[in-house]
Amino acid sequence: MKIGFRTPSLKKRITARTSIKRQVIHRAGLKMPRGYGWIRKPKKWTYNKVYNRTSFDIFKFFKEAI
Repeated sequence: MKIGFRTPSLKKRITARTSIKRQVIHRAGLKMPRGYGWIRKPKKWTYNKVYNRTSFDIFKFFKEAI
């Protein structure tokens, strides 16, 4: 588990936005409402919950400092 600031990755940002799986789920109308991720993938939801509380985005850190 990562603790501290997250290292940015341009490649991962672009891949997440252009993934085929994401497009298919979105266009087929299979999206779950916000906050229901724990129903679809509880293990991933738990990991993300902990990860987001123990790490921070370096860009947000600099944005707040300015």
